Formats: sequence, structure tokens, C-alpha cells
Amino acid sequence: MPRHLTVAHVTGESGFSGGEVQVFLLMEGLRKRSHTNVLVCPLGSASDEEARRRGIETRPVPLRSEWSLRGVHGIRRELRDIGPDVVHLHTGRANWLGGLAAWHLDLPAITTRRMDRSVKRNLRTRFLYGSCVHRAVAISHAVGHQLMRAGVPESMVRVVRSAVAPEALHPQNGREATRATLGLGADTVCLLAIASLVRRKGIDVLLQALALLREAGLRPALCVAGEGPQRARLERITRQRGLSDQVRFLGQRDDTADLLVASDLFVLPSRQEGLGVAALEAMALGRPIVASRVGGLAEVVDQGRSGLLVPPDDARALGDAIAKLVEDRGLRERLGAAGPPRVRKDFSLDGMVGAYERIYADVTEERRR
Repeated sequence: MPRHLTVAHVTGESGFSGGEVQVFLLMEGLRKRSHTNVLVCPLGSASDEEARRRGIETRPVPLRSEWSLRGVHGIRRELRDIGPDVVHLHTGRANWLGGLAAWHLDLPAITTRRMDRSVKRNLRTRFLYGSCVHRAVAISHAVGHQLMRAGVPESMVRVVRSAVAPEALHPQNGREATRATLGLGADTVCLLAIASLVRRKGIDVLLQALALLREAGLRPALCVAGEGPQRARLERITRQRGLSDQVRFLGQRDDTADLLVASDLFVLPSRQEGLGVAALEAMALGRPIVASRVGGLAEVVDQGRSGLLVPPDDARALGDAIAKLVEDRGLRERLGAAGPPRVRKDFSLDGMVGAYERIYADVTEERRR
């Protein structure tokens, strides 16, 4: 086991979404292995509040923009006081501001990239990955390829997949009670999508697919859990397509496990996806997946084993895949049963924490040498 380490985690987001969930899973896992975590985060952020609730030391600083010199100075001041063995940068804004602060103090730093977006090949990227950080961690091979296409040396890139903690996915109310609150009949096949309501999640494509299924005589219910700037547009599409009796927009929910056990299949029609932790959570609870073949989703879902993959932005292909599962309960059960062992094997929390622990040990050992 690596020696005791003090890790300064830097995040630049005010809100709390999937990336922040992963940061806290990592910090809790490291704490169980007797490492010390300190979170440097925006003043007044949801991460600051959550860390205090969990008894994790925080150092809040003003981080108003990606070009904030005040932010660099604030992070540098806190890092100097913490004296960490390694700095872990967790978001785009933290990557730049925290990377500069670590570089000024000559501290070893690693960064985790979670987005399946192209990385600009420019002077800033060369400086960041050439001088400020010592390892670039991607949450999937697809994200790793994006880094390398931007000129990040392959020798710097490591792939550490995000994780779920299935033991934390405990339904409180169960399938029947939750379905009753959602107004679902006993024989109604329910699709579930858990996603931020933004374009890249492709919920508009899912609505198009439902409209095509309706024309073919299939009317499964759809529950959409999540909030975002596209909600009004998606609700308008729902009305225009005549789907209001099938689709329920649930808003932000904290009963993910109950929603999953109440559903019959999980749908994630993303246009871009770094990995797809929501799909992992669905698999952990034995739900079959229909997802786009994009980014890390193509690594999460075993085609024909734990789910079905379709091209992004293809409503007809998405509808055909959903129809197969709606009409074939045996297929739903077979694909769903493959999910839990797959998550335990390839996406375990211990595996993720151990991988980061080894990366920390590598960069701190290089620093000592």
C-alpha cells in the first residue's frame, strides 16, 4: 500500500452533478485508505457544502471565471498552506487555474478529464499538459483518444473508469409503491432517462423515437428525471408530438434507486458522453440499457449482452431498439441480468480508488527522484 498522502482536490464548479459525485466517491475511498483529502472549491459552491457535511476539510476560494488571476492566487495561497503531496484537478476551470497554481509552487499535479469533447490543440494545451500536470487521466478510452489527438503524449495518459457504489443504490420504497406514485399501470412498460436536460443528452431524439413507436402502435411510458435549460423545449415537443399521456418530466430527483427499480429499461440517447455513470447505475440494479454508440458509452454497454447500442441522432434506430425490449420481456431480463456482474468487475469503487492511488504514488515518487 502507498504511504499516507495528502491530496488537494481542486474543482471549479458551483453546482453538483455527475463529476462531483465521482470526486466525492474518490475522496471517501481515499479516506478509508487513511489518506488525507482537502477540497479547494468555489466559495459558496454545492461541493463546499457537501464536503462540510461529510467532515472533509475545504478551502473555498473565489473562482468567477476561467481567466481569474484572483482565482489562481487564491488556489496558490491555499495549496501553499496545505502542502499536499499531490494536486488533483477535477474540472476544466480547475484544470487551468489549479494547474497554474501548482506549477507556480512546483507541486506534482494530475488532472481528470470527464468530457467526450475535442480538446483544442493550441499553446495553452501544450503548456498545461507539458508543464503544469504530470498525468492526464481519462474516464474512458474515448476521452483518452481526444487528449492524444490534441497532442498530449500517450505516455502521460491513463484511463481510470468512473465507478458506482452499488451498495449505495438502495431503493427506499420499492417498485410497486414508486410506480403507483408515477401513475404507472401494472402492465405498462416504463422507460427511464436520468440526464441533465441539455442538447448533448439527446432527449429530443428519444421523444422523436417515441412518436415513431406511437405510430406503430407501441405506447410505453417515459419518465425523465433531471433539470436543465432545454426542459421547456422538450415539454413543447412532447405536446406537439401528442405524447403528453406517455411522458412524465420529473425534475431533479434524489430517489434514483427507486426510479430504476420502478422502470423496465434505461435509455441514454446522448450525442456525447464521457462514460455514462447513469447507465452504470442502471446496470448495477439490473436494468437493460438502450444507448447511443458514442464516447465511453460504447465501452460501458456490451452490445447484445447488457444492452443495445444505436447510432447517435438516429430516432428510427433508437425506436427499433426500444421496441425490441418493449415487446420481449425475456430479452429485457437477460440483458438486465448481465449488468450487475459487469459493474462489479469493471467499474468498482475499489478499482477506481486503487488506480488513482497508484498514479499518486507514481508522480510523488518521480518528484522525490
